[in-house]
Amino acid sequence: MNQEKKYPLPPFNLESALEKVQKAEDAWNSKNPIQVSNAYTIDSEWRNRTQFINGREEIIAFLTKKWENEKHYKLKKELWGFRENRMAVRFEYEFQDKNDQWHRAYGNELWEFNENGLMKKRYASINDLKIEESERKLM
Repeated sequence: MNQEKKYPLPPFNLESALEKVQKAEDAWNSKNPIQVSNAYTIDSEWRNRTQFINGREEIIAFLTKKWENEKHYKLKKELWGFRENRMAVRFEYEFQDKNDQWHRAYGNELWEFNENGLMKKRYASINDLKIEESERKLM
């Protein structure tokens, strides 16, 4: 059977971990839920704030709704640490809500990958801050 693979594959070294984080950032900034979901296993397990999301179909539904409500979304991710098939990542993103209020979200994610480089677990802790448009950092 031909297995999906998302390079780079674990175990990660510094170069491959940085590449994996950049690919994730690029995918999320595409705001394409299907493209993003393809980096996760079919049965991927997420915790996103207080939501528990399981599998690609739920990921697609979640991201579709997210980006309908978050205009001008822009994300920046940074690798904090890694070992074997796991990573810790910090991130921040900015968006404008339906009432034109700007927000910056800060958070940390813990990632676990399978042997084919697909993310099987994503646990995100996120906090939002209201900002003025003049305070934006991510353009």
